[in-house]
Amino acid sequence: MTTPLTVTPGRRPDGTPCLTISGEIDMSNAGSLDDALVGKPGPLVLDLTAVEYLDSAGLSVLFAHADRLELVVTPLLEPVLTVSGLADLATVHRPGPDD
Repeated sequence: MTTPLTVTPGRRPDGTPCLTISGEIDMSNAGSLDDALVGKPGPLVLDLTAVEYLDSAGLSVLFAHADRLELVVTPLLEPVLTVSGLADLATVHRPGPDD
């Protein structure tokens, strides 16, 4: 059974492409996230503020695209991205006025 995951494309006020992700990212749907990221030019903002769960399969997808991602996260996900080392490869921050 696939865990629900929603990917909504958009643009930030400065015109940067943005994907808003909501739900849970796990091994059942990590491929869908990867499909959404493949072929998108960078830089790309990935708004993860509505993500409630992120497992190692989801982290693997983010690592594969880290060089062109800016991740907007909540305090729940921030430690996971820091401990995994992803925060050293991609820009990671909490939501601001432009997010």
